[in-house]
Amino acid sequence: MSTKDFIEKDYYKVLGVPKDATEAEIKKAYRKLAREFHPDANKGNAKAEERFKEISEANDVLGDPKKRKEYDEARALFGNGGFRPGPGGGGGSFNFDLGDLFGGGGGPQTAGGGFGDVFGGLFNRGGAGTTRTQPRRGQDIESEVTLSFTEAIEGATVPLRMSSQAPCKACSGTGDRNGTPRVCPTCVGTGQVARGTGGGFSLTDPCPDCKGRGLIAENPCEVCKGSGRAKSSRTMQVRIPAGVSDGQRIRLRGKGAPGERGGPAGDLYVVVHVTTHPVFGRKGDNLTVTVPVTFAEAALGGEVKVPTLGGPAVTLKLPPGTPNGRTMRARGKGAVRKDGTRGDLLVTVEVSVPGDLSGKARDALEAYREATAGEDPRAELFEAAKGD
Repeated sequence: MSTKDFIEKDYYKVLGVPKDATEAEIKKAYRKLAREFHPDANKGNAKAEERFKEISEANDVLGDPKKRKEYDEARALFGNGGFRPGPGGGGGSFNFDLGDLFGGGGGPQTAGGGFGDVFGGLFNRGGAGTTRTQPRRGQDIESEVTLSFTEAIEGATVPLRMSSQAPCKACSGTGDRNGTPRVCPTCVGTGQVARGTGGGFSLTDPCPDCKGRGLIAENPCEVCKGSGRAKSSRTMQVRIPAGVSDGQRIRLRGKGAPGERGGPAGDLYVVVHVTTHPVFGRKGDNLTVTVPVTFAEAALGGEVKVPTLGGPAVTLKLPPGTPNGRTMRARGKGAVRKDGTRGDLLVTVEVSVPGDLSGKARDALEAYREATAGEDPRAELFEAAKGD
């Protein structure tokens, strides 16, 4: 009988007895139905033969106090048989393949033992992976790197020196000086042991004797002390993509610590720090720059050259009467986006006030002040300050 049947089938309904039926009531119901549907009394009747099998199976579970208790607990845990295969199953049932759930469908669950192993341990009924040593995924590693502002915008390949746990070179990862560890007798190579929680259920914990490895070294390696893992340092070239920002965390799959017993390597996480630039700043995918202009350029207009990051300067047209602090846009001169396009360069105009004027320049400004003497740029400010 499969674990699937153990949860799906309603044996009480098969025998026609209530869930609180006594042993005597169950026995009486079984005998009555067995006589009615026995193959000898229904020769050539396939339906009666199938019904007799169901009755015998139900009695096999409900007629045994231990199996009945286990069956009741399983159905209580899973909603009284709420699992139903196939689409459209009403009554609050779940629409997925029970074969996949219990490891029979060969789906992704079965790769690491699957739910079949979990339920096998839960009901103490054994599991597909209970006698083999399981592969282990390597640990994830986190590192940091500091880039210049330009490297962060354009991308860079940088060396990273990392320390992680890797298979011990002295014992080739076996943990044993002779390279011949034995299977742990406590967990039989699984790396896990069952722990009873009462009510017929059990959970699994890492084996205390082999520390979850499934193997025990008779002659522990002096370097790794029998663990099979030792600290290893390595330097690798890591490509940081263009457009990263300060504080961004990049994940590099499979670049972490090596796995154990054929398991996959872990991942490498790189936290990026970016230094500031003396000229350029950043707002998302856009770069920013502040460009000083003269009073005459701001008042009369003109063309202003603006530097770009790592490229030739661009020329922007300054409209007459440009106010201080106005921002203009140079398209496509910003940071690289994920799709390969670039943001913009945001250019903020800052009117430069000279600290020292020559005689001719001073005379010209005095003449300008006399020509605009009737204008008060602060009149609206004081009017607004009066309020309602």
